[in-house]
Amino acid sequence: MVKMDYLDNAKNELRRAEHLLYVSLKYTRTVDVIRSIIERLINSLDNGIDALLEKVKRRRKTLEIPNTPRQKSELVKELYSKNEKIVKMMDFYLRLRDILQAKYSRREEYRRHVTMVSNVGGEIVEVKIDTLHEYYDKVKEFIELVQEEVK
Repeated sequence: MVKMDYLDNAKNELRRAEHLLYVSLKYTRTVDVIRSIIERLINSLDNGIDALLEKVKRRRKTLEIPNTPRQKSELVKELYSKNEKIVKMMDFYLRLRDILQAKYSRREEYRRHVTMVSNVGGEIVEVKIDTLHEYYDKVKEFIELVQEEVK
């Protein structure tokens, strides 16, 4: 797959997350929608990471792209160690994956302050609507950065 396909997929996932955030969550206010938004953001980041790795692979023919998301993010951190934004986003990406995979509980469903409470490695993480907006903005900024990087 060409790196532009990865970028298109990343933008499409971001668009889906945006719809879930601004439309679906507004009317349903459930933790299931919060989890769907986080999944879409992770998928968008996955495609952004693949686009970055594909760019490097085309330049260096010998690069092997790992299969697991954690290994991919570590490789991106290594290859783009000079770009602090990309390094920070890889940490954020792994954090999102941890939040999604952790055991969670629901609080104030069907209300304005619907919250997904996750236990990530002994730390309690609360994901609210405002938190999701911050996550969305971070991922959107990262995809724009990737687009500049691969051109």
